[in-house]
Amino acid sequence: MPMDENDILARINEYVGEEQRLRERYQRRELDREEEHRRLESLEVALDQCWDLLRRRRARLEAGEDPRQEDVRPPDEVEGYLQ
Repeated sequence: MPMDENDILARINEYVGEEQRLRERYQRRELDREEEHRRLESLEVALDQCWDLLRRRRARLEAGEDPRQEDVRPPDEVEGYLQ
């Protein structure tokens, strides 16, 4: 079942919360730097995918098209964008 905008925003909030918890665990020395870095990179990719999906769905909606036609793009596609 496709995600709606509220689902995407909820997922973004979950990822941001997880990112904050990871940083706190690192500060308390519960994680080593390598583990924190690996997990943060994974979260960054997931967040980028969510933001990308949200932007594309909103663009479709503004254009009068069905936003449900958009789906999550693969990490290599989303991470290949130039900022």
